[in-house]
Amino acid sequence: MTSEGTMSALSDAITRSFSAEELDRPAMSPLRALGRRRLSGVEVLAQSVATTAPAASMVVLPMTMLRNASPLVGLLTILGATILISLIALCVTQFTRRQAAAGGLYSFVFQGLGTRAALTTGVAVLVKYLGSATLTLYSGSAALTAVLREVGVDVDGPVATLAVHAVVAAAALAVLVRGARFAALAILAVEAGSLLFIVALTLLPAAGTVPPPAEPVTAPHGVLYVALGAIFALAGFESATFFGPEAKRPLITITRTVLLTPMICGGLFVFAAWAAWTGRSTTIVDVYLHGTDSGAPTLLVVALNLGLACSWLASATASSHAASRLVYTMGVERLLPPFFTAVHRRFRTPYAALLAIVLLVAAASALLAPSPVLDTLRDVVRAMVVAAYVLVAVASIRFLRRIREQTRGVLLAAFAASLAGIALLGYLLVARILDGDIAGPAVIAALLSAGLLWHRRLLRRRPGDLDRVGAFDHAESDDVLPGAGVFAPDAHGNPVLVAGRAPPGHRHRGGPPTDAS
Repeated sequence: MTSEGTMSALSDAITRSFSAEELDRPAMSPLRALGRRRLSGVEVLAQSVATTAPAASMVVLPMTMLRNASPLVGLLTILGATILISLIALCVTQFTRRQAAAGGLYSFVFQGLGTRAALTTGVAVLVKYLGSATLTLYSGSAALTAVLREVGVDVDGPVATLAVHAVVAAAALAVLVRGARFAALAILAVEAGSLLFIVALTLLPAAGTVPPPAEPVTAPHGVLYVALGAIFALAGFESATFFGPEAKRPLITITRTVLLTPMICGGLFVFAAWAAWTGRSTTIVDVYLHGTDSGAPTLLVVALNLGLACSWLASATASSHAASRLVYTMGVERLLPPFFTAVHRRFRTPYAALLAIVLLVAAASALLAPSPVLDTLRDVVRAMVVAAYVLVAVASIRFLRRIREQTRGVLLAAFAASLAGIALLGYLLVARILDGDIAGPAVIAALLSAGLLWHRRLLRRRPGDLDRVGAFDHAESDDVLPGAGVFAPDAHGNPVLVAGRAPPGHRHRGGPPTDAS
């Protein structure tokens, strides 16, 4: 645009500002209580990376790979899982480029597939994050117990176990309530230290020599479990989307984080798989499984378990953090009790949702024990991850077609990701049934149908609440210069910024925000 054109546009804007009508009440984002535009790109990235627990996953994945498949097949499977998650990330960014929502995938699926699919996604995502937090808190507490035992502290018995879980949960809750920025930086410091230690230990094999590669192993449905293990390890890359309203430049920062996290963590996991293939991970796996019985010194066993405990507990904290934003969003939309919308006045954190989540996760993790229940919980959480990713991939297709911005590359990525996800989910259900496990598939089927039943109940008893689904952060009156945008009431009478000049009596029905937001 020439300088004359710029001056003309500026003059027109100034002229419109004098004739702009004042709103009866200012436009407010429904998510403004969380504190808008505070988190930097590094803080958002810390949230996503910590949720995947890369340090702990670099130990668990090689063990899973060596138990279920040959090293080469396991390496290729983990590489394939990384590519699949990267395709899912591309689908997610089609939403993050256009809107910021504290509901994450739940809010995005609404934009493409409507309320039924959104509620199904909400159930799946909530189960995923609560289940993931439970599993990682359980593993982290077990690793911390191992450290205490090695240094001579007696932690045997149910009372001691409960005390460890209670202390860990209290520390996590204190960090979370303190604020999103504080939690992100604390999580980043803990995870970075653990990650550096695990990578160094992987690169330094015992006695300065590389052990011979492990013998090929073939377990029933081994490739399936390696793939699901890798996907679960990468799951959580999208947790940054729950902090869109709180990010400084949400449409840019969240999009970059969603794309970068699978690349960073996927690269680390492929490296760990390569280490298992070449035999470099033998020492670290032996120390993890057998402790000092493997011949490793006590100091190394303590350091490894401490690093794993920090990584797992950071993941449990980050998962609880993300889940709280989803619960808060559902409270704002009146799908959950208004109790969950309570926000700390100083720290701007949804403390009521955090309190409920941390108590639930701590209680569940304290009751867990090595048993078939633990395996079933893992299968259920992994199934919910895959289901949520399939729904968001399909939703991206419908969403882009609706706004007429679909491209061939994104369309192919979404189709490939959704088909692969459906195949994995179907294979998991069939494999569990063939192995004689009926409880796992039954729970998975019940959870996948819970969203539809929830929708039917709301449709019968509170149909007006369904119109509130899909809350996202939109422009407020203070964000727009007078005369530079047009505000119109939405379906509930709340003023929102719309594209173009709104005719008299017009009520905006929602949808993705305009560029000005």
